Amino acid sequence: MATELENFLESIQDVGSFEEFQSATETLRDLLGVKHVVYHWVNSVGERFGAGTYSSDWVDRYLERDYLRLDPVLFGCFQRFTPVNWKRLDWSSKAARAFFRDALDFGVGSQGFTVPVRGPNGQFALFTVNSDTDDEDWERFIDRNERTLVILAHEFNKKALAFEKHDDTALTATLSPREVTAMTHLAKGLSRAQAASEMGISEHTLRVYIEAARHKLGAMNTTHAVARALSSGVIIV
Repeated sequence: MATELENFLESIQDVGSFEEFQSATETLRDLLGVKHVVYHWVNSVGERFGAGTYSSDWVDRYLERDYLRLDPVLFGCFQRFTPVNWKRLDWSSKAARAFFRDALDFGVGSQGFTVPVRGPNGQFALFTVNSDTDDEDWERFIDRNERTLVILAHEFNKKALAFEKHDDTALTATLSPREVTAMTHLAKGLSRAQAASEMGISEHTLRVYIEAARHKLGAMNTTHAVARALSSGVIIV
């Protein structure tokens, strides 16, 4: 696997779009043999961007329930500069335990390892690998791969920062053509599966476009984003 990871590290800097960024998380998940790989950031002007293999249903629920207010992983990592095993975070509150049960119900694994990354001008990112292994196996996985995971986190972040520097990338103030197409399909009443099929992409990739559009539109959730896109004339149905 070492050679494959080295090849992956070289290829990540060739990523040139949201779709390729999303595909990279899926490739890495399979390469590492974990359940999920997720990268999430807040850039220097407060825009959020996420890519990863969590289900669309979980992402929507996380946003609709406003779990940003209580997520122990987010708060625990914001106070750290070093990687953290989720088992060492504070899950003692009733709200945190309820959040964790909800995450499990939506397919998030019980084990997690998150690397916080800080960039210029206040940029903050989290790189997470997630699994369902038992504690002993997870500790062994971290012992074997911690250094590599830290390097991967910084390589993902380096690419995200490169996106931010170019006005012609998907991180601009206006929606990209693919984001407009994704939002238009949802506005027409298509399911995520149908929209992804129409666009010839995976549902995970579709989610990347929807999330990017939602953040640019300043929307609370996907439904709100569609409403704002329609009312502002960004999309026409």
